[in-house]
Amino acid sequence: MLLAVVLFALLYGLDYLSLLIAVPRREKLGSVTVHILYSVKLKNGRTEYDDGGDQLVSCSNSLLPQLGLNPCWYVSRHPNQQITIDSGNPNNPHIF
Repeated sequence: MLLAVVLFALLYGLDYLSLLIAVPRREKLGSVTVHILYSVKLKNGRTEYDDGGDQLVSCSNSLLPQLGLNPCWYVSRHPNQQITIDSGNPNNPHIF
């Protein structure tokens, strides 16, 4: 188990170093167009879906998530993103 953790930490560190010094030569960041779909949970318990349109999403040209961004290879394979918005619990009587 310890060996697996050490190997993953080594892989992550090498991936981060590769991104910082751009080896192989590449752009550090990229962008991919994704389609956004909003899933809004209404107070009456139903769910409403709204189209958010196409948006450019920043991504890192790396093997693993780096710099707070998903890798471009992952984002390009998942071009549809759903954002869930909860409008509140209908059983909660608190106003504030």
